[in-house]
Formats: sequence, structure tokens, C-alpha cells
Amino acid sequence: MDHTNVSETKYFIIAGISDVPMIQIVIFLLVLLIYLFTVGGNLTILLLFCLDPQLHTPMYFFLCNLSILDISCSTNNLNNVLISFISGDNRVSVLGCIVQIFIFLSLTCGEVLVLAAMSYDRYVAICNPLSYHMIMDCRTCAILAIVCWLLGTLESIPILVELIRFSCYKSNVVNHFFCDIMPVLKLSCSDAHFLELYILTVGVVISAFTPFLLTFVSYVFIIAAILKIRSTSGRHKAFYTCSSHLTIVILLYTTLAIQYMRPHSLVNLDSNKRLESNKLYAMFNTAAVPILNPLIYSLKNKDMIAAMKRRLCCFKTSVKEKKNKKQTN
Repeated sequence: MDHTNVSETKYFIIAGISDVPMIQIVIFLLVLLIYLFTVGGNLTILLLFCLDPQLHTPMYFFLCNLSILDISCSTNNLNNVLISFISGDNRVSVLGCIVQIFIFLSLTCGEVLVLAAMSYDRYVAICNPLSYHMIMDCRTCAILAIVCWLLGTLESIPILVELIRFSCYKSNVVNHFFCDIMPVLKLSCSDAHFLELYILTVGVVISAFTPFLLTFVSYVFIIAAILKIRSTSGRHKAFYTCSSHLTIVILLYTTLAIQYMRPHSLVNLDSNKRLESNKLYAMFNTAAVPILNPLIYSLKNKDMIAAMKRRLCCFKTSVKEKKNKKQTN
């Protein structure tokens, strides 16, 4: 379905992952299961942080911000797959599609910035432990979190404005399972040179490379400090505190690099094979990474496991006390 201007294009059709009915059922069930685990796992982290005072540390404060970002990003990106299967309607308005792109980019930028803030937190904890609580106080943590959320939003506003200004689309079929920037740019017949340049400079250099550089430099100092520790148990303990965060950083940056920074990913927009492969990388980035966050931080983290046990004990104790009160009454 071709259109000559945006006034005729009232909505986009989201192509989805597959148009085969049986495969669609499998995909729906898989996405629903992943989404429920993602929301459930990250909500568990948020709940434990709120209920357990021993988790009220900078590391878990930033982890809670990461959990909120993961829940929001999964909800924003996977809702098309779930809603279109239930309703049978895979249409989305042009403005709704643009807003979804804006939210996705804002959350992704925010996520890499939060990971950079977490790496700084680990750097201070290992390289300057005596001054850790003085440097990473509540005020500093709050400022870092606000900056991460604010910068992620501000960096995406020019893209939002430019997409709204687009006046021509060659087709209204978005070859993706949600509204992503690359498939929509492929459809546009408006001049997108400024947007492509902005994505390359601000999106790649500032939003991705700068936080990556900060994370990389932090871990260079962290590794250097760990190697100076004489005892094997001390080195193991220091590295263990960073292992969960380092795993998430590697997963996220690897998927983002493969998805958006492959050769000609910005200029060769007519390649359908590239867009098809991007769906797989986007699905991993949208579904797998957010669900791995709570798994890695819960299964590999002694503090989280201990907090779960304490909350379970408190719950059992409160249930017993209620039973005893009922019996006495």
C-alpha cells in the first residue's frame, strides 16, 4: 500500500515476526511468557529493595532504575506482538508509531547511562573503599539517576521532532514487530540526511560510545585495583561484586552493536535481509536481556538471595503470628 504524503498515511501496519498462523501462536506464547518473567523478575527486585533495608545501597538503587527501564522497554516494544495477536489488528497510528520510537530510544539511552553510573559506583567501591559512603551518598545517587533519565529523554527529542516533520512514506508496512527507527526510515521518502547524521553522531558517538568509554575506563581501574590485592580470596570477592554488572554490560552492548552498528546499517536501508536479521537481534535485546537482568542479579548475587530468604522468613513469621492470634481469640 503506497502513499504519496503523510496526510494519506493515517496508520502503519506492523508486519510482525511471522505471518504463519501456527508460528504466530508459538511466538505469542513465547513472548507472553518472556514478558511475564521479565515483569515478575524485575518487580521482585524492586519489591526486595523497598522491603529490605540491607539492600538500601547505591548498587541496588541503580539496579532498581535498571529494572524500571527494563519493564518499561519490554512493555513498549512487546505490546504490539501481544495486542495484535489478541485483537487481530496490527495497525498503529503514525503518531503512535513515532511516540513508540521515541520511548524506545529514550529508555535505551537511559539504560546505557545507568550501566555507566553503576560502573562508576563499582569503581568507587573497589578503588576508593574508605571514601565510598561519602562519595556515593544519597544526593549523588539521586543526581546521577536523574541525569541518566533526563539525558536519555533529551537526546531522543530531536529524533521525535524530525520524525513528526516527515511528510512522505513510500509504504505503510513496517517490516518489524514494533516501531523501530531503521524500518521507519526505510519507508520514508522525505529527506532523512539530518536524522541519519544525528543518529550517527549523537546516537552512536554520544549515547553509546561515551557511556561505553566511561564503563571501559572504570573497569580498567577496577581490574588494576583487583590485581593489586594480594590474597586470592580478596581478588575473588572484589571481582564477584562486579561480575553481574559486567555480564549485563557485555550482553547489552553486544546486541546493540550487532543490531545498529554493522557496516552500512544506516545507509543500506533497502536490504530486506538486514531488516529480517535485525528482528532477531531486536527480539533478543528486547526480550532476553531484560529477563536476564533479574536472573543474573538474583542467582549470582548473595545479597539478593539472602534478602529473599529474610523476606520469606518474615512472611512465615507474620502468618504464624496471625494464626496464633486467631487461636487465642
